[in-house]
Amino acid sequence: MSEISIEDFMKLDLRVARIDKAESVEEADKLIRLELDLGKLGAKTVFAGMKREYDPKDLINKLVVCVNNLKHRKMRFGTSEGMILAAGDDDIGVFILSPDHGAEPGMQVR
Repeated sequence: MSEISIEDFMKLDLRVARIDKAESVEEADKLIRLELDLGKLGAKTVFAGMKREYDPKDLINKLVVCVNNLKHRKMRFGTSEGMILAAGDDDIGVFILSPDHGAEPGMQVR
């Protein structure tokens, strides 16, 4: 594993977001389309590969951590404007990392 400097880490803009909408991408095996609320920072659309682990309706109002300044990625189904943090792999599955109670959309993760 290679190390990064604190300056490299500080380039990430990690924010708390609330999932306002979640829907399965029918044409994709793994993807769910998420509409995230980042408070005063606005909204983002993110595609997440977690269809196997999560029912989209169970994700509504869940708080997540979003990489807010990730370069947008044009996909066949639309543009993904960020990424949410999750743990796991293809063998055991994917598990969303969630902020603790009291965190609100738009808060910076430090």
